[in-house]
Amino acid sequence: MLTIATVNVNGLRAAFRNGMDTWLAQRTPDILLLQEVRAPDAIVHELLGPRWHIAHQASDIKGRAGVAVASLLPASAVRIGLAAEEVPVDSGRWLEMDVEVEGRDRPLTLVSTYIHSGTATDAEKMAAKYAHLDAVTVRMTELAAQAAAGERDVVVGGDINIVHRPVDIKNWKPNHNRASGVLDAEIAYLDKWFDELGWVDLGRRLGGDGPGPYTWWSQRGKAFDNDAGWRIDYQIATPELAGAARSAAVDRAPSYDTRFSDHAPMVVEYEL
Repeated sequence: MLTIATVNVNGLRAAFRNGMDTWLAQRTPDILLLQEVRAPDAIVHELLGPRWHIAHQASDIKGRAGVAVASLLPASAVRIGLAAEEVPVDSGRWLEMDVEVEGRDRPLTLVSTYIHSGTATDAEKMAAKYAHLDAVTVRMTELAAQAAAGERDVVVGGDINIVHRPVDIKNWKPNHNRASGVLDAEIAYLDKWFDELGWVDLGRRLGGDGPGPYTWWSQRGKAFDNDAGWRIDYQIATPELAGAARSAAVDRAPSYDTRFSDHAPMVVEYEL
């Protein structure tokens, strides 16, 4: 079994101060897909330790974004950023690593992605989010075609910042077409990825019909205590790889004060 975990850490240093190392020791994933790392390379390597093969892209803007892939399997290639994105709003949002899996004749491509959150009332921010999603869709189209040709298996994991269906958010009606992440124009991208390109949403396929399980809760009010969350963290796999996925779980902390991030890890086990 190969265990892949994706999590928006909301600052890797803060996550480790708040117990992420304990979660890692207990969960023992083989691969980590991290978002909102917000730390330089040296800190990422120091905190994760020498066991891991690490690829990291920090944001050009200090204290923002940042994505990383950490693998216990050896890496054969790393690709940073999106070729189709002519003017990135900021970096640290798309990173690919190819790893070699014993007994398989093609690489496993791991993608860590952090999509812009956007603001529904800010046209400039939403235009930037849609431009980024356009570039992501171009790359996902390419990766899907390569997987269909038998060239690679792919899992895209990360904080997509879009819910897909009403069961993916506790309060659908007050947010639908009012809040970024719940706009029909955003949801249309997920429809294209799943329905047209053939990508599989493993959180929904293996996580039941819902509601939830949610992966993010607002810091305001009692959102976590009331499980008033959003399912915005995904592992999305190409069809053949999805067929090897055996379980998916959200590692929701037992209480608000035991969380190491405002997001919970989303973990999938694959039989490869």
